[in-house]
Amino acid sequence: MPTVLIIDDNTSVITALEVLFSLHDINTLRATSPQEGLAVLQDNAIDLVLQDMNFTEDTTSGEEGIALFKKIRERHPDLPVILLTAWTHLDAAVSLIKNGAADYLAKPWDDKKLLATALNLIELGQTQRELGRRVSRERKQKTALETNYDLCGFIWNDASTERVLSLACQIAKADVPVLITGPNGAGKERIAEIIQKNSSVKNGPFVTLNCGALPGELIEAELFGADAGAYTGATKAREGKFEAADGGTLFLDEIGNLPPAGQMKLLRVLETGKFERLGSNKERSVKVRVISATNADIATMIRSGQFREDLLYRLNLIELKLPPLSERIDDILPLARFFLGDGKRLSPSAEAALVQHAWPGNVRELKNTMQRVQLLVSHKEISAQDLGLPVKPASGASTEIELDRATIEQAIEKNAGVIAQAAAELGLSRQALYRRMERLGIVRSA
Repeated sequence: MPTVLIIDDNTSVITALEVLFSLHDINTLRATSPQEGLAVLQDNAIDLVLQDMNFTEDTTSGEEGIALFKKIRERHPDLPVILLTAWTHLDAAVSLIKNGAADYLAKPWDDKKLLATALNLIELGQTQRELGRRVSRERKQKTALETNYDLCGFIWNDASTERVLSLACQIAKADVPVLITGPNGAGKERIAEIIQKNSSVKNGPFVTLNCGALPGELIEAELFGADAGAYTGATKAREGKFEAADGGTLFLDEIGNLPPAGQMKLLRVLETGKFERLGSNKERSVKVRVISATNADIATMIRSGQFREDLLYRLNLIELKLPPLSERIDDILPLARFFLGDGKRLSPSAEAALVQHAWPGNVRELKNTMQRVQLLVSHKEISAQDLGLPVKPASGASTEIELDRATIEQAIEKNAGVIAQAAAELGLSRQALYRRMERLGIVRSA
């Protein structure tokens, strides 16, 4: 149950407010002087303060209220405060609003308006405190990852990315195959590099092969090597990626493109560590950590006979699912600033456009966009127009992101400032609406 502290020298005022709040399951504490109020704040968890502006008889200057507010703000900077004012010190209340007071209400007050204001402020305070705790927790987790692991300069800020990164670091030292799934351009190879850098074979080679970039008949030769004459054009023996990666890590991108014969040989290597070069009967042994990646639906490929089920079991002892950039919203702006580099900055309109875009090409598309802007735009502040992105919000953006400022302000006004009702009308949670208001700089009106 939320708790409101009422600081007023008039006990009748306090009693009336206590009755009003009790009818709506809000606990109240009372204080009849600034000193008593500060003491109550010191000893109790308070969600909202309602304070008078005058406490000495025949005093109407509001100076006592100003002094009390400053002390509250100094000791509890995030605590919302509603000022109870009389017309004689309205200017002082307005001045305090500019300095951080949440709201002011004139005496005698309107019960409905006071209650709506109090409920919104209590809920906003709870949301902000929870957000603060979450940010603090995520900051500690991020610092721990950066301190304890080599992250290869990886840029991230989204919780979903951090979960993937944390798991990658956790399993890095285990000598087991890892399958990284996710769309093209999402950063799967970067995750593989991080696993390598924190593994027991971090000093060994890191060898990559894109299985989708070669004709099927050449993939086996690339993987396992070939003797001279093994295929047309093979004039001399050559080693494959497995031999090159011996004592280190082999990253196989687009593993779904591996042909059936290559799948069978790969399965054998994973099981025994042994293979033969193409065109050779000589058995060779290697010690290689295999990390593979795919954007394909492997389960569907297994059902259609295009991929071996037993090979999948060998590849994905640990599976890391890297979401598309459209589901890692908090990664977009840090990555954009990193790719943009020094010398230029993003305007608010550019930041909004970047967040609203669906990024079908994921991080790769974002990188290309920012590098193009860096090369072609001469002025320092980048606008939304400079980015060259579609004006209409893409279908991949969430409902919360697509709502514009005018729509949100109209909903709040229509519902008399009651955030819960406005959120319901917009199809959002209250927390989601508060986040959107904060992002757009929408100040809740009294």
